[in-house]
Amino acid sequence: MDVRADYPLDNLNTLRLPARAQWYAEPASTEALVALLREPRWRGVPRTVLGGGSNLVLAGDISGLVIRPMMRGLRELPGGLLEVQAGEEWDSVVARSIEAGWQGLENLSLIPGSAGAAPVQNIGAYGVELCHHLAGLEAVSLQNGQIHHFTAEQCDFGYRESRFKSAEPGQWLITRLQLRLNRAPVLQLGYADLSERFAALPESGRNAAGLRQVICQLRREKLPDPAALPNAGSFFKNPVVEAAHWAALRERFPAIVGYPQADGRVKLAAGWLIEQAGWKGRRHGPLGMHERQALVLVNHGGASGATVLAFAEAVRESVQTMFQVQLEQEPVTLGSPGQALQARRSSPAGPPGAPGGDIITNA
Repeated sequence: MDVRADYPLDNLNTLRLPARAQWYAEPASTEALVALLREPRWRGVPRTVLGGGSNLVLAGDISGLVIRPMMRGLRELPGGLLEVQAGEEWDSVVARSIEAGWQGLENLSLIPGSAGAAPVQNIGAYGVELCHHLAGLEAVSLQNGQIHHFTAEQCDFGYRESRFKSAEPGQWLITRLQLRLNRAPVLQLGYADLSERFAALPESGRNAAGLRQVICQLRREKLPDPAALPNAGSFFKNPVVEAAHWAALRERFPAIVGYPQADGRVKLAAGWLIEQAGWKGRRHGPLGMHERQALVLVNHGGASGATVLAFAEAVRESVQTMFQVQLEQEPVTLGSPGQALQARRSSPAGPPGAPGGDIITNA
């Protein structure tokens, strides 16, 4: 497997932010990954995982070894399980599972990114989250290359959260998932726009494939295609507030959008808050909040990680001032300006024992 030096990451993140990896590798199997992590020449070198780059802000260059898992494949397992390799494109997994007669993932259609990154964020849409269908997963320790199997319960899932994102960030690389699906139709139609469009389908189309079609249509209408207009999807989480705070907000803003939670708190629509604060369609230099969806920060061209973070902070402060609600960034931030450049200057030949040059071949 080749390990490349000074590798550009501009086209490997959907915000199209400029950054470089000091060292970069794409293992195509768990065995290759384990061998890479245990190679003596990389001992003590920081390791960073890069998935599909769709939920990411590259603040600058990344020092150390950047690993992008490229394991591919899907296979059916006994008991209604579908095993998915980490390098598979998530939306392709959804489409292929439906084509094979499985149901359960259709609400998660058209979410960008890789399958291996999906549990880190606990991706979700239209009332369904990945944790509802994850039976377990395999991950490799970035510290020692040991393989570990996690049950769904051990993943500590929450709203856009998991142990891999919050409790143990940067410690694991997920290599494969086991998804629990079903053959019988158990469709989730809890959103008004979704149920109305689904009901308008011909009877023969009211199935998982039809629901996927409706969801893809809704997402394309509301969200910009990262290939056409760089973005990282929803940039802020929907904040959850206490009941008393919700009551006070509703008195001041009768049209405010909120969703009661089981614990008595209320989840607010971050997009609504951002729009009311005047950011929908607003642009500052190369950055802006999308004209159709205020929750999506877009790069019109030429932005850097630093300018993205500064723009996001301005949005956050505006919402805090108006609603006394703190927005939390959803994408993960990696890298720091000048970090990898400095590391390259100090050790141009690479880690101890590694030959110089653009490509290192690991035997």
